[in-house]
Amino acid sequence: MHMEQPMRADEQPSHTTALSDRAIENISFIRRTMEASGTFTAVSGVGVMGLGLLALAASALTVRFPTPDAMLGIWTATAVLGAAVSGWAIARKARHRQESALSGPGRKFVLNFMPAILAGAALTVALFEAGLPELLPGTWLLLYGTGVVTGGAFSVRVVPAMGVAFMAAGVLALVRPDWGPVLMAAGFGGLHLAFGAIITWRYGG
Repeated sequence: MHMEQPMRADEQPSHTTALSDRAIENISFIRRTMEASGTFTAVSGVGVMGLGLLALAASALTVRFPTPDAMLGIWTATAVLGAAVSGWAIARKARHRQESALSGPGRKFVLNFMPAILAGAALTVALFEAGLPELLPGTWLLLYGTGVVTGGAFSVRVVPAMGVAFMAAGVLALVRPDWGPVLMAAGFGGLHLAFGAIITWRYGG
């Protein structure tokens, strides 16, 4: 009768190690899949409202200094300061939730948001050099809204809805350039405050 040979003592550890390595790989794969398919929830409602307050202050300054050069300088400075405020608020909310702001959904949000912003920067230079500063408000609102829609596809539903509202304001500003200053205040100021309050109420600060 054929009898099974007992496992040698030196074979068992390697077999156990292989099973352990495979389990770790499976857990890592599951974690990566969950991160990639998750929702970016670290968008800060408080940060969005902060952007609105900065925009209202910028709009007030452009009323006092209505020249194209002053408008461009004021809104450029506001955009830089707003990016810093928004980044700080997102990082703060992510830490509070014990999440990573640059997780899978967070990276997708940024990567899908930035192309529209870079396009807006390029068009800003082109329109200003062409002597068409009256088209800047509509361009900024439209492309910012586009970035929020595409980036917001990986966030909570209210974020892309905010982007659509910005796009509508941008189209209106392009159709009626004389309404540009008012729509800048209503868009970057009012929409940020309104949607920021909704985000804070539904999803926390």
